[in-house]
Amino acid sequence: MSSIIRAVVVIAVGIIIWLVPVPAGVKPAAWNLFAVFVATILGFILQPLPIGALAFASITFTVVAGILKPAEALSGFANTTIWLIVSAFLFAQGFIKTGLGRRIAFVLIKAIGDNTLKLGYTLALSDLIISPATPSNTARAGGILYPVVRSLCAAFHSEPGPTARKVGAYLMQTVYQANTITSAMFLTSMAGNPLVAELAAKTLHIKISWGLWAMAAIVPGLVSLVVVPYFLYKFYPPEITRTPEAKTLAVSELNKMGAMSRGEMIVTLIFIGALFLWSTSQYTRLDATIVAMLAVSAMLITRVISWQDVIEEKGAWDTLIWMGSLVALADYLSKLGFIPWFAKTVSAAIAGVPWLQAFLVLIVVYMYAHYGFASLTAHITAMYAAFASVAVAAGAPVYLVALAFGFMSNLCMSLTHYAAGPAPIYFGAGYVEQGTWWKLGLMVSVINMLIWVGLGAFWWKILGLW
Repeated sequence: MSSIIRAVVVIAVGIIIWLVPVPAGVKPAAWNLFAVFVATILGFILQPLPIGALAFASITFTVVAGILKPAEALSGFANTTIWLIVSAFLFAQGFIKTGLGRRIAFVLIKAIGDNTLKLGYTLALSDLIISPATPSNTARAGGILYPVVRSLCAAFHSEPGPTARKVGAYLMQTVYQANTITSAMFLTSMAGNPLVAELAAKTLHIKISWGLWAMAAIVPGLVSLVVVPYFLYKFYPPEITRTPEAKTLAVSELNKMGAMSRGEMIVTLIFIGALFLWSTSQYTRLDATIVAMLAVSAMLITRVISWQDVIEEKGAWDTLIWMGSLVALADYLSKLGFIPWFAKTVSAAIAGVPWLQAFLVLIVVYMYAHYGFASLTAHITAMYAAFASVAVAAGAPVYLVALAFGFMSNLCMSLTHYAAGPAPIYFGAGYVEQGTWWKLGLMVSVINMLIWVGLGAFWWKILGLW
């Protein structure tokens, strides 16, 4: 299909939705923005233009068409998560340029480098260990793990393009999907989880403590962390699966590198400082984005990276454009009332249905509605209270509802390359094509739902929660 035909399809779909009579209870501006949003997402799939160019054109059109004001259309670029993503790209430059990331990679290879699957599990375990103390899953996946993963890929000469499938594509998907799981495992491992607890207290009148959340999540979480990397290993296998020579190579390369350089030492200190500030943010109240920007600033001041390095980091600026545009579109879909209307419409449609069927329908709709969101917190804000309230009103056990919807509020980030802050970092690395990302994300979402709602519900029954 040529780019012109793809463009015609995208525009035609947008026009058709635009011209459909506006449903009762929806503002015309909200419906028009929905048409633009659907066309934009379809454009991301068909790609008649690069996604950054398409997103830029979309937000421009919303102003020209009178749907949004200029400041509203550009509001996504002021989103702190967007700048955390940009900073994560730049942070990674310090690891790569000084060779620290390469050193860490070879240390890991020396320890467990005889099997690519082991590498995937080791990185997932690393994420799990630091997740309880890192409320920003973007900081965790982007600032801490991404530089290590990127360096591991380089160590195996696996770069975006023809060599991506050597190990890079597998590791990028595995670490991202592991972050999806660890984000659900602790009340403090994703910024939106405390909001879930607050909404559960206000709307369902129950208390979800840190310990209760962790206890409920531990069994399905650990099972998912075992199953998902193995599933990806089998369904999306790396070309290099066994590397018995890797340990010898790692020792040789570490010997060649010699003692740590000044740049490596500086990046190490900055990394430890950033990790400390990220993990203590609940006490210091320092925003994760500001910590990341402080780290990048320190690298610039100490000349570990140069301003030219910042300018030339194309992935960061490309992501800034398309992710910032999408965040603005998704944000105003909610603010103009479309998302609340959608939630109420779905809720009303299943009134009177037996609780088990109602619960399952609601949880599935809640999960896959995230195709329309670029933020986990926005998804929670728009839909959690409404969907959970309807499920409980239908007769579903209150803790079953509260926990299941809370965990799905994280696990839905497996779906797309814009689903949450870490997504554009790993997608932007260029190892996994968009179509493949969506296909794998859908399959992983089904696996996680079966584990967390199926096995999870059984585990919560044992705990006496319902």
